[in-house]
Amino acid sequence: MLAPAAPPDTLRGKTYEVIFGHEAGWGRTFDAALLALILASVAAFMLDSVASFRSQYRTELFVAEWAFTLLFTIEYAVRLWCVKPKRAYVFSFFGLIDLISVLPTYISLVVPGGQYFAVVRVLRVVRVFRVFKLARFLGEATVLSTALRNARYKIGVFLVTVVCIVIVVGSVMYLVEGPESGFTSIPKGVYWAVVTLTTVGFGDITPLTPLGQTLAALVMIMGYGIIAVPTGIVTAELAQMGNTRHAVECQTCEHVELDPDAKFCRYCGEDLREQRRQVLLDAAAAAGTSSAPDPSQATSAGAPRPPPAPGRPDGS
Repeated sequence: MLAPAAPPDTLRGKTYEVIFGHEAGWGRTFDAALLALILASVAAFMLDSVASFRSQYRTELFVAEWAFTLLFTIEYAVRLWCVKPKRAYVFSFFGLIDLISVLPTYISLVVPGGQYFAVVRVLRVVRVFRVFKLARFLGEATVLSTALRNARYKIGVFLVTVVCIVIVVGSVMYLVEGPESGFTSIPKGVYWAVVTLTTVGFGDITPLTPLGQTLAALVMIMGYGIIAVPTGIVTAELAQMGNTRHAVECQTCEHVELDPDAKFCRYCGEDLREQRRQVLLDAAAAAGTSSAPDPSQATSAGAPRPPPAPGRPDGS
């Protein structure tokens, strides 16, 4: 846990609040200015890679790159000066990015072209999530990553199937077309199969025989269908997560209720409104908000409990 290296009323303490603080005031202004410098430095080294622009503004780009580097170096040193424990900051995600962003220009003194690795500075733009209070949207990224992780075995099976298809198709095209059409080897045929199955179609290798062209047409059609498979897998996982995020377990019969509008257990009639409210509060806290809708507002507090569903004993 990072903390100021001195009391808040000292210069180091105030500097910490400005540099590491993200609330309204000087801290927010500092971060906004830092983001502007980061974007300007990234734009400068990108323009430096354009030959015509570099030949005309070589001196200006050189001065700008070193000016940005010196500013970021001073900023990194000041961060180390005002924070404790320093080791925690140095090895934190932002600390490593801050350090790596200033090294390429110094490396270029001994390794020509090393300054182009300064592209990693763009990673510092992730601070925008903290500066402009967009951290709540990171929760949605967590949902997506969880869905991908849950679908990893299905996606793995899908990829293995695709690999098998391209190997078989590439081998067949090698036998059908041969070196005369550019299919000089099975790996060359597999390359063509990958390019065709993914609907990229570079056109550097094309089948010339009627049989090869027919097979190519089938592979192209197959490619459109295959594109939808991983999308469907991930979408199904996201839908499943959407159903379970607001799931409530009945304390009486242990039935898991997935309907977000359910106020009572459909089997035993247990009141689920308080549990539902707690789930909504937890979801609101994870999203960065301070309040959540009260599900009991939709049903009066004195509403009678519905009778248990027929065919299911109460409390079972």
